[in-house]
Amino acid sequence: MVKRIAVLTGGGDCPGLNAVIRAVVKSAIHEHGLEVFGILEGYEGLVENRLEPLADADVSGILTRGGTILGTSNRANPFAYAAAGPDGRLVTSDRSKDVLRTLERGRIDAIIPIGGDGTMTIAARLAEMGVPLAGVPKTIDNDLAATDITFGFDSALAVATDAVDRLHTTAESHHRVMVLEVMGRYAGWIALRAGIAGGGDIILIPEIPFDIQKACDAVKRRMERGKRFSIVVVAEGAVMVGGEMVVKERIPGSPDPIRLGGVGRAVAKQLEFCSGLESRVTVLGHLQRGGTPTAFDRWLATRFGAAAVELLVRGETGRMVCLRGTRIESVPVAEAVEHLRRVDPQGEEVRTARAVGTSFGD
Repeated sequence: MVKRIAVLTGGGDCPGLNAVIRAVVKSAIHEHGLEVFGILEGYEGLVENRLEPLADADVSGILTRGGTILGTSNRANPFAYAAAGPDGRLVTSDRSKDVLRTLERGRIDAIIPIGGDGTMTIAARLAEMGVPLAGVPKTIDNDLAATDITFGFDSALAVATDAVDRLHTTAESHHRVMVLEVMGRYAGWIALRAGIAGGGDIILIPEIPFDIQKACDAVKRRMERGKRFSIVVVAEGAVMVGGEMVVKERIPGSPDPIRLGGVGRAVAKQLEFCSGLESRVTVLGHLQRGGTPTAFDRWLATRFGAAAVELLVRGETGRMVCLRGTRIESVPVAEAVEHLRRVDPQGEEVRTARAVGTSFGD
């Protein structure tokens, strides 16, 4: 019988997290009569025993706020927990038993972890240890295969599309190649859809390795037609044929041990050299994670939060809520992280982009 539940937000922040927290608290208290606690700083708080009670008043007015009122961490993996050793260097250790102690001390019957593939991978391992939980999928990358879409993606896409729109005017005025680098890690969804929605001339994504000379040829063909500017939307995980992703930083102890970034600058430099057009790069970075969530993300996040509580009340643990078509369903957490949801290079969306003249540099 579930009486006390706790909720945490793991991994990178994104618009819509507070909407989930609000839905969890309100539905748990008013619909099911449960007590709710917030776990601070993601899995770090679960290891370090940092829990705070959450009441209806604590989630009032947070529906439209970006970020997360609970805080988050993308480095706190209970099974490989990083901390400074005696010599000051980071060392990792298995702190999963501390998770069990935290839940026992707080008399927590079940948890709701909200996060992407890293957070859900950890959740799957906790479920194997017997921790009752119901996961909620969150990532701006939209790369969880078990759900048609994750909340946070629509808000990030709106920011990226607005950036493409704004770059168009300055590119045309100055006759430049404008390169926009967007997030997405190993999946090109943000770049692909922002590129299509914003009328990008070249879209470079991880799923389609690009040849810089072919990308340059696309710029030159536009110049021959009198178009003295080009818009290039490049995903941070895009790779050249035979090359590797550009890694900005390596992060010991993190569920995702590398931080991508820098491919936009490399592309801009090479396009300027081969085309003769001045090239500039804009890296959106964390602008895609911040700000007010779109109406779609608020709507989806609220449905996910209420559905996760419902799963726990019914005793269906070790599962993750998901969107299938128009219905909220659930899948085993372990199944949710079996593989990433990536762009199909032969799929309808890529074919549509090619049909309207967009180059993928291949």
